[in-house]
Amino acid sequence: MRGRLAPAAGLATLALVAAASALAWREASALVPRDGGRGGGSARLFLALLVAAFAAYLVGLAAARRHGVGRRAAVALALAIQIVPLGAPLLLSTDAWTYWSYGWIAARGGGNPYADRPAAFPDSPALPLQGAAWLETTSVYGPAFTLASEPVALAAGDSADAAAWAFKTLAALAAVAAALLAGRLARRPAAAVAFVGWNPLLAVHLAGGGHNDAWVGALLMAALALAAARRLQAAGVAWALAIAVKWVPLPFLVLRALEARATRRATAHLGFALTAAAVALAATLRYGIHWPLAVVPLAGNAALETSYALPHRLEQIGLPRGAALAIAGAVLVAGFGWLVRQALRGRARLGLAACLLLATTPYLAVWYLGWAVPLAAAEEDRAAKMGCLLLCAYLLPQAIPL
Repeated sequence: MRGRLAPAAGLATLALVAAASALAWREASALVPRDGGRGGGSARLFLALLVAAFAAYLVGLAAARRHGVGRRAAVALALAIQIVPLGAPLLLSTDAWTYWSYGWIAARGGGNPYADRPAAFPDSPALPLQGAAWLETTSVYGPAFTLASEPVALAAGDSADAAAWAFKTLAALAAVAAALLAGRLARRPAAAVAFVGWNPLLAVHLAGGGHNDAWVGALLMAALALAAARRLQAAGVAWALAIAVKWVPLPFLVLRALEARATRRATAHLGFALTAAAVALAATLRYGIHWPLAVVPLAGNAALETSYALPHRLEQIGLPRGAALAIAGAVLVAGFGWLVRQALRGRARLGLAACLLLATTPYLAVWYLGWAVPLAAAEEDRAAKMGCLLLCAYLLPQAIPL
């Protein structure tokens, strides 16, 4: 009987995620972002169902740890939970339509997403739907992601639904891949698969919202799994692609390099170098010299604050903005310095590094868990896993338009 508790909790998580996702089909549901992110209805019930799903997920993890769970059951439930939000329209965020907008500018608009703002293309079908905050901002994403967004934009045509489901499907596949690869890396494969694949927040924001953080998570897991299999050149390819989607894997790569030096682990650089050069060449031919300047709007984005970020919370208790940012920066520097020392002693704690980045960034979004949770699961780092679960609980209401 005890051995059935974990699968039962997983099934409950699946049912609750499915029920929450189904609410998006209600007329005028706030769960489907409209007019740059505004809507109305269904939000409180969605939150209640998501809270219940997260509680069931925690019960499932505890039961799996204590009584075990079969690998087939863990994988089957992970697949179902991460895929079920594909049965809903786009959930909670307009980011997928923003990706569509940048892809449309390059593929159909005759422009350059790294030089031209979306607002300059009034004929773009994505313009009325993408996030209002990005209308005057050039792309902040890496060149590999922008290059991949172009064929999606071409295939979607003028259909917002097609664009949304394309990015949702890609994110769902990446989330499933991250869960399965985490299982290959961990000593307890079924528990690692459950930690990633049964997570309801990942499901509603990756398959539900189509966020490209799922791509980052899958590529990071691929890099680590390939390295573990001694396929070092292929691991370098995955590292280069992960960085070329979003810049966030760079500190993780630094820690892994320091660990390799400390442990004298074999490394190979040709795959990374050739992939980075190929992406840079393709991006330069396509976007000119503008694409490296994506760090400029990215830095501006980082200077903004989301309401759930640590600096903003410090400001809420009365600290000046400068002091709040200084404290967050000091925590980041001190924490990363400690992580560097850990790496130099032979242990690159990437899961903890991810938690540190999320805890100190001024711009914190719940879908960033798409790369933090798989790292913690793969390493089986108890502190990182606890940190991720606490972040999940804290960020659970974010993006829900209550």
